[in-house]
Amino acid sequence: MELYHVLNHSIEGRNLFLDSQDYARFIHNLYEFNDTRPADNLHRLFDPGMKDLGGLSFQRARKKLVEIHGWCLMKDHYHLLISELTEGGLVKFMMKVNVGYAKYYNERYRRHGHVFQGKTKKILIGNEVYFLYILHYLHLNPLDYLAGASKWRERDKGTIKNTKEALTYLDGYRWSSYFDYCGKKNFPSILTKDLFGNSSNNYQEEIEAYLKDVETSSSDDFILEYP
Repeated sequence: MELYHVLNHSIEGRNLFLDSQDYARFIHNLYEFNDTRPADNLHRLFDPGMKDLGGLSFQRARKKLVEIHGWCLMKDHYHLLISELTEGGLVKFMMKVNVGYAKYYNERYRRHGHVFQGKTKKILIGNEVYFLYILHYLHLNPLDYLAGASKWRERDKGTIKNTKEALTYLDGYRWSSYFDYCGKKNFPSILTKDLFGNSSNNYQEEIEAYLKDVETSSSDDFILEYP
């Protein structure tokens, strides 16, 4: 099995997700488009007037193209951890996800043209160090929005000045697989946690220890983002 870190950014740095409906639509698409068969009528399955995301429908029988092992949605980009279940499944899945969301986005905001920056980037998780780091990396991305914590990637002493504050912020950000790994059901139907099974026992403690571990080697050797 090969594991890929998959990501794409918006064009012109615009926000991909302007409100909870946009986030929910993308999450719903991660479920609905993960199927070898054509998607059903998404307008029927997705209720834009829902409250507390209760309008999400995750009940259709599928033959999946990929397994999603982790994910995080940011304002202008997304991160996914994906392994293929069928040959060419990753490319087919991401094409459906990107095209489907772009169509929704342009229709909702009455615009035309590209929504994403370009071809989706996929990075093979090729060694154990990268594997052990990548799930944390995805889940810590929202710290970009926490004042004083935006340099968390640098892993130097003093980068995270208040671990408790950082954890509290992550506990309030539901647009990632962090909640589900912490045992708080969020969007479990799109996620496969077996690959990081040991993390399921007490993932929040793992994240806390990681944030406090200022002596860990820098991750500068990893290509984790666009230049």
